Amino acid sequence: MNKDTVKGTIDDAAGRAKRQVGEWTGDTNAQVDGAAQQIKGKVEKAVGNVKDAAKDINKNAQTNVERDNEARERQRHEEEHKHHQTIGS
Repeated sequence: MNKDTVKGTIDDAAGRAKRQVGEWTGDTNAQVDGAAQQIKGKVEKAVGNVKDAAKDINKNAQTNVERDNEARERQRHEEEHKHHQTIGS
């Protein structure tokens, strides 16, 4: 969870509370402000989720590259070993 997700969660909850208080008191400005803050929070959470997903994809891609490099290196060592056995050294 990154800072966008955390901030979004806080803004969403605060906006929900502000909107609810506005409904209880009949204050339409508070209701509108609260709804706007909720929307802002939901957008921030979505941005945070996208960033987290991108980070996970990047991390997985790096892991796959490292695994492929290790496999190629093992194969190269095996081929080198077979070559040395073949030529008798």
